Amino acid sequence: MHVVVIGAGEVGSYVADRLSREGHDVGIIDIDRDKLRRIDDAVDVLTVCGSGTHPDTLRRAGIESADLLVAVTANDEVNLIASMLAKSIGVARSIVRIEAAELRGDAAEEVRKASGADLIIDPDAETAQEVLKLLDFPGADEVAQMVNGDVVVIGAKLPVHAPLVGRTLGEIAEEFEPDWDFMVAAIGRGDETIIPRKDHRLEANDHVRVVAKRRARRLVIELLGLDRGETNRVILLGGGRTAELLARRLVDRGVHVVIVERNPIRARELAEALDDVLVIEGEITDADLLEEVDIGRFEMVVALTGEDDANILACLFAKSTGAGETVAAVHRLALLGLLSDAGVDVALSPRTATANGVLRFVRGGVAAVATFLQGDVEVLELEVKKGSPADGELVRDLNLPKDALIAAAVRDGKPQIIRGRSRLRGRDHVVVVAMPAAVEDVRVALG
Repeated sequence: MHVVVIGAGEVGSYVADRLSREGHDVGIIDIDRDKLRRIDDAVDVLTVCGSGTHPDTLRRAGIESADLLVAVTANDEVNLIASMLAKSIGVARSIVRIEAAELRGDAAEEVRKASGADLIIDPDAETAQEVLKLLDFPGADEVAQMVNGDVVVIGAKLPVHAPLVGRTLGEIAEEFEPDWDFMVAAIGRGDETIIPRKDHRLEANDHVRVVAKRRARRLVIELLGLDRGETNRVILLGGGRTAELLARRLVDRGVHVVIVERNPIRARELAEALDDVLVIEGEITDADLLEEVDIGRFEMVVALTGEDDANILACLFAKSTGAGETVAAVHRLALLGLLSDAGVDVALSPRTATANGVLRFVRGGVAAVATFLQGDVEVLELEVKKGSPADGELVRDLNLPKDALIAAAVRDGKPQIIRGRSRLRGRDHVVVVAMPAAVEDVRVALG
């Protein structure tokens, strides 16, 4: 598949890298030569300097043979125009990033239609949603909801005291016979991510991804050793758009919210827009200010500025004073390996939300995709097609790749954890955990 990406920033560069590593032909456009030079050095893609709103620039990136356009610059208007031009040239599908509320509302519906966009994404809103999902699973560092929330995928590092540590997956399965409510579907150990089998033994500091029925939330949190109680007080460090969106949703949940923002004009805007939120003007790395707001009493600290160093330092200070879960927005992925050792519980990035939307389109026939900042493993929601090789078959007879696992299925609104002896039926919605190279074989088997 040939994909043209407009915008070589954090989101666009990640999408281009991900698609290129999966064997897709990618052209990426940006007006910033320095950004393109860095991508050229690291990723096997075609880089084109110019505006995504210029037909000649689009042609140099191969738009006439493109199957998909991904327009993810920080300029909504550029993204919309690029989509409009691509559609006029004959590109079948386009994904457009739009952040301005005025362009996402009803009044701009005709503008969005004119652009021809098949999917509109908002990385800031998706990042805010990621934080909200973490509230339901205290201590987890990843949460993905599949099949309308009937199935959840929970990622977490196993502490030494977790009840699952030291046990094989076979031993765990035997304890919870005959009907499982959860399954350990992927294990990250060091730099390796594996799709485990029953003889794998869990160790302290393993990063596990558990697929579970929604009703098993409390059981899974207990087994992972993560129970940290309720979250009633949240402080947001940095008052950008993500923080504003998140604050509104937290207040709706009855959470007490404080925002720290250094720009006095922006701080005033937030104070006027958010009646039930305390907005404090100041630097998020000012230790005196953080002590004054008593940051150690907050159950969750979320650092959302565009400066990785400031986000990390603020989270470390908060942790040292007794704060609960710390969440840092991270833009340089090279820092990820350092965060948990340093004491930052969760790393977030707007790039994964965008990649999930793009991969759903690239995969074709996939209802949802979840990717993660660490490890290549993907979680997909697919429908078993009537008459497909999987329709009526036992899972153990499907000969799936070893790097793929059908972990759960929802049939008639009822979720079940899948076993080798489980029989699939047409129209089942299944949750698959797989490495990228195994995804296509699973899709073929399910129709």
